[in-house]
Amino acid sequence: MRYRAPDLALDTRFEAELVIEKSQFIAWLCHAPTPEAFETLLKAARSAHPSASHHCSAFIAGPPGEQTHIGFSDDGEPGGTAGRPMYQALSGSGLGEIGCVVIRYFGGTKLGTGGLARAYAQSVNKALETLPTREIVERTSYRVKVDFAQEAQTRAYFDEQSAPITGADYDGQGVTLTVAWPTDEPADFTVLESRLKSALDIQRVKT
Repeated sequence: MRYRAPDLALDTRFEAELVIEKSQFIAWLCHAPTPEAFETLLKAARSAHPSASHHCSAFIAGPPGEQTHIGFSDDGEPGGTAGRPMYQALSGSGLGEIGCVVIRYFGGTKLGTGGLARAYAQSVNKALETLPTREIVERTSYRVKVDFAQEAQTRAYFDEQSAPITGADYDGQGVTLTVAWPTDEPADFTVLESRLKSALDIQRVKT
């Protein structure tokens, strides 16, 4: 599976700001491959803005469509007016591994439930408009054992397939390469065997 996610280092954030009826909405987005990564963002927001009226949040800690590692919170706003609209904005973006906190400073004018829902969704969408993203490719690891003389050609083949080598173990018989193969491509190594003119010892790494 391939999908896009925030192109942000862990423990960093992307920020956008919106003012509606004198209330200030500050949206923080982060790369959240795990719920713990999102929690780091939420703690940072509360620490940086301790006097804010609310710290509402939503996250998808997995690929688009993830149903287990997700969450959202209204943080004291009327039920369904903050966290859920924020989550819907994240889900509608088609991005995965993403977390968001919207920090609100109340400006004195009540927005009503519909106005609040629109404001929180707009805050997230404004940040999403310019958020840098990168492609995430889900992969399965395989161990491929080859002779020393075959190593360079084997590495070149996997480079052509955009399948990175993540490890190499050498012994007296040759080298065992660990390769991260894209899960959305069939794991067919017959082309490599044809190039090397020999059958290969290939094992899938159990996780």
